Amino acid sequence: MKHSGLSFFSRSRRWVWAVVLLLVAVAIWAMLRGADSPAESGSGQAAASPASGAKSALTVVAITPQWAEWPEQLAANGNVLAWQEAVISAEISNLRLTDVLVNVGDQVKKGQVLARISSDTVDAALSESRADVAEAEATLADARANAERARELQRTGFISTQNSNQSVTAEKTARARLNAARARMQAEQVRVGQTAIRAPDHGVISARTATVGSLTQPGQELFRLIRGGRLEWRAEVSASDLGKLKPGMKATLVTPDGKQVAGRVRMVAPTVDPQTLNGLVYVDLPATAAADGVRAGIFARGEFDLGRARALSLPQTAVLLRDGFAYVFRIDAENTVTQTKVTTGRRKGEQIELTGGLKPEDRVVASGAGFLADGDRVRVVSAPTASSQP
Repeated sequence: MKHSGLSFFSRSRRWVWAVVLLLVAVAIWAMLRGADSPAESGSGQAAASPASGAKSALTVVAITPQWAEWPEQLAANGNVLAWQEAVISAEISNLRLTDVLVNVGDQVKKGQVLARISSDTVDAALSESRADVAEAEATLADARANAERARELQRTGFISTQNSNQSVTAEKTARARLNAARARMQAEQVRVGQTAIRAPDHGVISARTATVGSLTQPGQELFRLIRGGRLEWRAEVSASDLGKLKPGMKATLVTPDGKQVAGRVRMVAPTVDPQTLNGLVYVDLPATAAADGVRAGIFARGEFDLGRARALSLPQTAVLLRDGFAYVFRIDAENTVTQTKVTTGRRKGEQIELTGGLKPEDRVVASGAGFLADGDRVRVVSAPTASSQP
């Protein structure tokens, strides 16, 4: 029994070794098949490839810069201010304000009463001057009658020439006193009129310091008035660009909330600031500018319309920005790209103006420039036509 058990275990070991050898053989055969397959496929791919070892080319669309008529504009910044701002003050002193009838932002008309000043004192003075006028008129009437009688008596010889002249002189004196009394009355009437502070022109109240009960002083500011409600944009333009601007040119102002307001150049300043080398350009804004959000005192940007000029442009997708410079990938006759530095100018929609670095006949990569490097070979396809685009 013991011998038969040993022979059983011997036969089992032989079977195990046989199975192990078979598995090793199968593994070696599989490895050899795997090594042969890439070689075969690599040889076939090498036959199909134009150059063994070269990386696959990126497919790109080639375009050339295009000429177009673009509006030529000059950008500028500046403040919006009142066209003319009138300071309204009292003309008589030491009288109290009794009424203030307007506030900041109110639209007023020429001659409209803005405030009233106590008129008791000037009314009394006016009444006194009127009484003086009445007295002077009576005195003149009496002196005139005496002078007429003196002239008649002189002609008949009843009085001397000297007495007649005295009567005539008294008449002239009475007339002069009447004129002086009338002048004083007119002055008092003017003072009465000054107790009503009126708007000197149509416009908008931009500031108010008048308060009821305060004493007035000549020249003391009570209100500020934007004459006609007119605003203007005072744009700062460099001295080199001032010569491009003329009165009557169109301008567009952009408000802080993005609205555009049309204006027109009224005047170009004849002088330039020696510190900034900038000159002011005065642009009249329409009466509706306030409704569009334009306020006196805001800082705004805008553009002047200089006409139209030819521009060489590319889509913005063809221009790559790196390290603060603009580049395009120019395609040569062998479909190799070269990174080329260009200078850019204006932008219009998706187009960007080229001002240097490229010729009109040069071919460049239309898009995907960020995936290319200098010296890469590309496969060029034609751009889709307008009819083939969806």
